[in-house]
Amino acid sequence: MYVKNVAMHHILDIQDLSVRFGNTRAVNQISLKLPRGKALGIVGESGSGKSLTALSIMQLLPAGAITDGKILFQPDADRPSVNLTDLSENDLTHVRGRSISMIFQEPMTSLNPVFKCGIQVTEAVQHHKKVGFKEARSKVLHLFEQVRLPDPVRIFNAFPHQISGGQKQRVMIAMAMSCQPELIIADEPTTALDVTVQRSILELLCELKESAGLSMIFISHDLGVISEICDEVAVMYGGDIVEEGSVMEIFNNPKHAYSRGLVACRPGTDRQVKRLPTVGNFPENRAFEASVTGREEILARRQQLYSQKPLLTAEAISVRYPGRKNWYGKATGCTNAVDQVSFDVYQGETFGLAGESGCGKTTLGRTIARLVSSFSGKITYDGHRVSNLTEAQFKPFRKDIQMVFQDPYSSLNPRMTIGAAIEEPMEVHRLHGNRTSRREKTLELLQTVGLQPESYQRYPHEFSGGQRQRICLARALAPEPRFLICDEIVSALDVSVQATILNLLKDLQEQFGLTLLFVSHDPGVIRQMCDRLMIMNSGRNEATGFPDELYGNPPTDYIRNLIESVPGRRL
Repeated sequence: MYVKNVAMHHILDIQDLSVRFGNTRAVNQISLKLPRGKALGIVGESGSGKSLTALSIMQLLPAGAITDGKILFQPDADRPSVNLTDLSENDLTHVRGRSISMIFQEPMTSLNPVFKCGIQVTEAVQHHKKVGFKEARSKVLHLFEQVRLPDPVRIFNAFPHQISGGQKQRVMIAMAMSCQPELIIADEPTTALDVTVQRSILELLCELKESAGLSMIFISHDLGVISEICDEVAVMYGGDIVEEGSVMEIFNNPKHAYSRGLVACRPGTDRQVKRLPTVGNFPENRAFEASVTGREEILARRQQLYSQKPLLTAEAISVRYPGRKNWYGKATGCTNAVDQVSFDVYQGETFGLAGESGCGKTTLGRTIARLVSSFSGKITYDGHRVSNLTEAQFKPFRKDIQMVFQDPYSSLNPRMTIGAAIEEPMEVHRLHGNRTSRREKTLELLQTVGLQPESYQRYPHEFSGGQRQRICLARALAPEPRFLICDEIVSALDVSVQATILNLLKDLQEQFGLTLLFVSHDPGVIRQMCDRLMIMNSGRNEATGFPDELYGNPPTDYIRNLIESVPGRRL
């Protein structure tokens, strides 16, 4: 169990680790060393083996999954290291949480929805520190202050659904820090968070690392995020480590084709390219260079777009949600989710809605699609006022205005085959005559979005996130819309899959003549995709204009902060 020959300056030494599930080798004899007090980044796409490596360290994989290798952990430089793979389950309970803590990827599902946030962290403190509830509660409130949660007492007594995603992630960080561990493993802790919340989480982790002398493993698919917090980087692909080095070396001069692909496919705020590079471009063509969209092309497109009448006009849109209710169940106040917002969208344009989480952009998109009712204002589509129509009167316009939602996992009915899901809107709007014609159209749409015909009979759980988002695009295109609302459709996807979906969306726009309302919190994605954008702040219009002008010369401090929060932009 104990090993004496590990260098004292390494807190963790992984030697020839292999993980296998049945006949599939998921991690292939990898070796990694983590110096004491340093942060090691593990980067790669979904399925590369990076999360399995983290779960191996925590010994959270099924019995027999780890087929080879050692994981040597030395929390104290004066004591011999211990091989984590040899420990019993009872011994591991004293290591997990106390010596090694993990921040999991999805804060929405990592917290138990039926217990208050503070109670869940208190439970961890009491389990490892053997203290009473009062002392544990005091410690948790102090931790909530450390992780800069607003109103720690309120959040201590709040259920997970009552706080934001960024606040949930801070609660998870507080839980990981609650027993002063020597090593923290952060598995994609900022995925799907907006850039300002992401930056605050990264800054918080850096501060905690420095103040507590923590060692850290930070897992991400985004090299920009890794560059903000890590000293060294290991790039994983297909269960192998294909490249290792310092952050500056990997980011500025990647040697392996896969590493170059990961760096290149991140959209930036400084330019717009005709097609985003993907990881697949690089093994085939080592000299691949993205073609930048020139200024003359941009001006010619603008002249073409804005010489016509708007396809959609929103005037002074306000959306309110009821606030607290009194004893009788009557609302005593309201929240202005969208407050007097106006904008136009032109035929063939991609109009962006940007801003932080909670700024009202998704609510505004849903209001345009008539999935949320507006409190006041007017929406005009193709010369028809649609905001005051009944649902029956709006049905012909429903065919024209379709929406692709943020989460590809919950957007599809798990009990319906892919073919049935895509055919359903055709049946509702009585398109393509009969079932045979609809099936042919569905197979055509699957091919259009890059999926094989055999996908028709399969179910959503058989597809990856990127493939599900392609299916959602095919379903949205099924009723032959003119106006497509895309709500954060790439926020939870790997950077290379994200690039593929964005390229596909541009192709579909050109092929079908679509007009897009594109909702995103990522300035780089907005810069790549949008002709114009409106940046929202607390339900209001902060600024409207062209991306290059707003990002090149931010008119307000809020917009400047958004741009400066993009990870990796200084490298």
